[in-house]
Amino acid sequence: MKVQIIGIGLIGGSFALAIKSAFPEAEIFGSDANEAHVKKAKELSVIDHLAKAEDVKNADVVIVAVPVDVASQVLEETLGLISDETLVFDAGSTKEGICQQVANHPKRRNFLAAHPIAGTEFSGPEAAIPNLYRDKTNIICEVEKTAFKLQEKALDIFQKLGMRIRYMDPKSHDRHIAYVSHLSHISSFMLGKTVLEKERNERDIFDLAGSGFASTVRLAKSSPAMWAPIFQQNKSNVLETLNEYINNLTQFKELLEKDDFQEVYQEMQRTNHIRTILNGIN
Repeated sequence: MKVQIIGIGLIGGSFALAIKSAFPEAEIFGSDANEAHVKKAKELSVIDHLAKAEDVKNADVVIVAVPVDVASQVLEETLGLISDETLVFDAGSTKEGICQQVANHPKRRNFLAAHPIAGTEFSGPEAAIPNLYRDKTNIICEVEKTAFKLQEKALDIFQKLGMRIRYMDPKSHDRHIAYVSHLSHISSFMLGKTVLEKERNERDIFDLAGSGFASTVRLAKSSPAMWAPIFQQNKSNVLETLNEYINNLTQFKELLEKDDFQEVYQEMQRTNHIRTILNGIN
């Protein structure tokens, strides 16, 4: 099996390592707009061969793992070059725009819209993790628009990588993911910004920051090159979640101003229910 991965960062590189482990016979080809990424990926044996974008014509599977602002263009170009038997899937954090973009492409049947809910705050081929996708949920959108035999090929790969599958329409995906992923990244970035603006002494931040702060602000170390396009692509849903979040913060602030600490306690106790939900996931 010849697999070409376009975009050899954390996501693409982790797919490369996972597929090499699950499919020992697979040959992994890598291409990236950042030439240094491809060379580093080859040096680290994340990929087997350096490739050019047009080499997808020889691939059995193509994985598009690029920022969402360029994913549609890359996908259209890729679909225009592949054979009729090639499976193409993406790993982007937004789905509605990309599904609309390729809706009428002659080779739409070759494409599977996917979003593995996995990642870290690190980027680049050095950040690739062999088991990043094991036991993680992979959301698939508009599966009915993908040729059945290519669906089977994709599901075989995902199963061998240890992923759980969830089916969802693109619009619902983008709305839900704005709450559970995009909002948390914005919160983390803005918490980091607030601390940096108010705590000018970096040594104070280092010495006084506890595990709670570190875990909450962890996502602020994520790549702006990846996340700014995500917020742009999912702008309407992100704005809706932000408005609701800001409203909750304002209400909490008003409770503090009124010294209503009984209601502060009740608010936190009601929110503790999230622990039950997350324990069910883990």
